[in-house]
Amino acid sequence: MSECQRCGACCAAYRVQFSVYELDDAGGTVPVALTEPVNGATCRMRGTGEVPIRCVALTGVVGQSVGCSIYLQRAAPCRELTEGSYACDKARARHGLPALGDDLPL
Repeated sequence: MSECQRCGACCAAYRVQFSVYELDDAGGTVPVALTEPVNGATCRMRGTGEVPIRCVALTGVVGQSVGCSIYLQRAAPCRELTEGSYACDKARARHGLPALGDDLPL
């Protein structure tokens, strides 16, 4: 099991906004039913625009065992965030988890 499958902190720390062209009804892969509009060109994953943040696609318990119910269809911001990156470590810190990378100090 990778650290991402135990963690999930990023899915409960960041607003996940992306182009409407990534939606499945526009030829992309992200299920439109799991999103909400931001404006005419941008949407976001439900649950990431409110506090506490928790993406609707996140399953499990952050820091223990998690999964993404749409992993293969996830949006670009999710695909681009990498394990051990500064953004990963910042999300982990928000949940009281130790850093994985050594990019920059938090």
